[in-house]
This record gives sequence, structure tokens and C-alpha cells, in this order.
Amino acid sequence: MSEKHEEDQEFDVGSEDEAAGKGTWKHAAFHVATTIATPAAYAPLPFALASLGWPLGVSSLVTATLATWYSSLLIASLWRWNGKKHVTYRLLADSIFGQFLCIILPNHCYAICLTIFIFLVLEGFWGYWSIAFFQQVASIGNNIAIQIAAGSSLKAVYKHYHKHGTLTLQHFIIFFGAFELFLSQLPDIHSLRWVNGLCTLSTIGFACTTIGVTIYNGKKIDRESISYSFQGSSSAKRFAAFNALGAVAFSFGDAMLPEIQNTVREPSVKNMYKGVSAAYSVIVLTYWQLAFTGYWAFGSQVQPYIVASLTVPKWTIIMANIFAVIQISGCYQIYCRPTYAYFEERLASNRTSMLKNGLIRLIFTSIYIVVITLVASAMPFFVDFVSICGAIGFTPLDFIFPVLAFLKAGKMPKNRAVGISMRILNVGIAAWFSIVAVLGCIGAIRFVVEDVKTYKFFHDM
Repeated sequence: MSEKHEEDQEFDVGSEDEAAGKGTWKHAAFHVATTIATPAAYAPLPFALASLGWPLGVSSLVTATLATWYSSLLIASLWRWNGKKHVTYRLLADSIFGQFLCIILPNHCYAICLTIFIFLVLEGFWGYWSIAFFQQVASIGNNIAIQIAAGSSLKAVYKHYHKHGTLTLQHFIIFFGAFELFLSQLPDIHSLRWVNGLCTLSTIGFACTTIGVTIYNGKKIDRESISYSFQGSSSAKRFAAFNALGAVAFSFGDAMLPEIQNTVREPSVKNMYKGVSAAYSVIVLTYWQLAFTGYWAFGSQVQPYIVASLTVPKWTIIMANIFAVIQISGCYQIYCRPTYAYFEERLASNRTSMLKNGLIRLIFTSIYIVVITLVASAMPFFVDFVSICGAIGFTPLDFIFPVLAFLKAGKMPKNRAVGISMRILNVGIAAWFSIVAVLGCIGAIRFVVEDVKTYKFFHDM
């Protein structure tokens, strides 16, 4: 490991010592559920199904659920794979792949490892820096999408009470950014545990409310008027399907697992297994129902942000939007932490006063929030950012890296049959989701180009 990376690890461990080892598996479940099961993740799923159709949409949703649950358990198992604690995704990647990312597999696996080429193209050639890059893409892209979703929900509440009000989507994106700047002064992920506990409850509240209202709206609509046929030309349908694959990948994104595991007490691996599994039980009970009922209710006309498709009763729609804003506020915080940690490693110091470090933190968190707010306000294309973030950021981090890292670390079971089965499964997951990443990226970029042509910058969506 390079001298710089050793310094980074020393800083990370030192800065997290106070929080490390205090959290229970329940706290881990809150953090994982908050980072994955957000309204920004739920909302595009019915739209994704509308672009894929029932057979491919359902199979994609089920496959993504099982693959990310399995991959999350693999990441948790690598916590001390070489006897040392790895507190961030990038340091875990550096410990396994080093600076130069080379995949070493048994010779008989090479024939079925064409995915490695795709993976190297996506990840670059440096383990530490490629993971750092993709974690930043996932974190920043996710927060742009979150800020657009929060602004949309706040605007919906405002318009309910002030139908002819003059405030635009951009105003509410700015209001939400100001609130996140306040929360950004909390020191670390563990300090957000009570916020994320509230966010988990809001996740359940949002899901239950939205599912219930969706079913109610679906029954009110003339079912003969609902169409499930694909819209547009052949090329438009193809790109819409590619875009949908990126949206599904986004919906299961969690680029913060090692950072979350660092807050969990020993035995951290066992507690993380329990926390991840508990979080995924919430995800299965809510994701699938909302995706299926949303597509059933509105067919191919469903909106990218499902709440925008709901019409009655008004008070429940307002409640769903409020739940969405509360939940999103916590998710935003977890995803901005890698960026904050990067600046803290270089700017903050244990030798300077708490006041000076606090001022430094206020400055760089303000810059971060302003940049995210500006991009979200200028291009409020929710589903486009969701798909780009899912394809370029979350797919490499949550689907591809865990399975290949597990192979490289040599953590296979001693039982030969089980070991071979896991190798085949891991390579299959990496191969398929490498293809998903490429197709999702193509679809998302095409939609961004089309939306930029259609709308002006700072368009009030």
C-alpha cells in the first residue's frame, strides 16, 4: 500500500474511532435502509417497469434484489479479510487490488470471464482510485437526484395550499439544500443514527401511503383506458429499456457499506449480516409492491416520480410527499460523507482548534451543497440522473466490485463444490451487470441529450 494511502487510512481510523464499535445491528439496518430504500429509489420503479414490460421488468427487479443482498453480505465478510479493518470502500479496494487493479482467477475461469474486460473499462486500472471515482459518481449523482425529488415533493405540498403560488421547483431545491447544509455540520455517520431511525420510519410511511393511494387511484381509473404497450418508435423503446436498467440499478444502490460497518460494534460481520438482512426485508416488502402496483395502476402512462401520477385523495398525497422529504434528508447526508471525508483528510487536522476545523468544514460543505443545488436546479431531470447514477456509479460498486473482490481475496469456502458454485455465481453476476452498466449508461445519456434539447436550463418541471 502506498504511503499516501497509509496516511489516509490512519486519518480515517482516527476520525472514526469515537463512533466505531458503538452501533448495534439495528443501527446498521437503519443506515442501510436509509441509503437504499429512499423515495428517490422507489419512485422510478413503476416507470422502469413500464419501459421493460411485465416479464423483463419483474425479472430485473427480483434479480437486482437478490444480487445486491448477496453482494452486500460479501462486502460485510471482507471487513477484516487480511486481519486489518478497512473503514471505507476505497481503502477496502486498495487492500485487495492495490493501486493496480488486476483480477487473478483460477485458469479455468478465464474462458467465462469476458466480463473482466468490461469491468476494467468501467473501473479503470487502479483499485483505490477507480473505487474512489465511482463512489463519488454514485454519491454526487444520487444527491442531485435526491435534491430534485425533495424539491418536487415540497413544491407539491406548496401547490396544494397555494394553487396559484409563484414559487418554482428551483426555490424548493434551494430550501432543501439550506437544510442539508445545517445537517452537514454533524460530524459522522454514527451521529446521524437517530435521524436515520426517523428516516426508516418515514420510508415505511412513504411506502405504505404511496402503495395504498396507488391502489386506490388504480381502482378509480377506468381500467379499459390503461395501456401496457410500449410507447414510441423502435429506437425510442430500446433506449427507454436501457434507461430503465440503469434506474433499477440505482434503486438498489448503497455505496457506503464499509463506512456503515465501521460504526457497528463487534462482532461487526455478524451484526452487519443481521442489519443488511433486516434492511432488505423492508426493501422486499415495499419495493416490489410499489413497483407492481404503480405499473398496474397507471400502465405505460406512469410518471418517472410515482407520486406525480397520484390524484386523489389529496391529503394522503401530501402525507406521502412529507414522508418523502423526511426520508430523503437522511439519505442525502450519508451519501455526501465520502466527499466530506476526502476534504477532511486533506484540510482538517487534530492539531488545530475545534473552531478552525468547524470553520473549514462549514466552508467545504457549503461549496458542496451549492454545487449540487446548482446542478439540480439547472437540470431537474430526475429519471435521467437516476439512470446515469445507477449505471456508472452504483452498478460497479454494488454489483460488480463485491463479487470480484471476494474472488480476488480468496475467501472461498473450503467445500470444493460450494466454492465452484460461488465462483460461477460471482462471475455470472459480474458479467450480466457489466452489460447492464454499459446499456444503462447509453440509455441515460441519450435521455439527457433529448431533455436538454426539449427544456431550458432552470426549467420549472
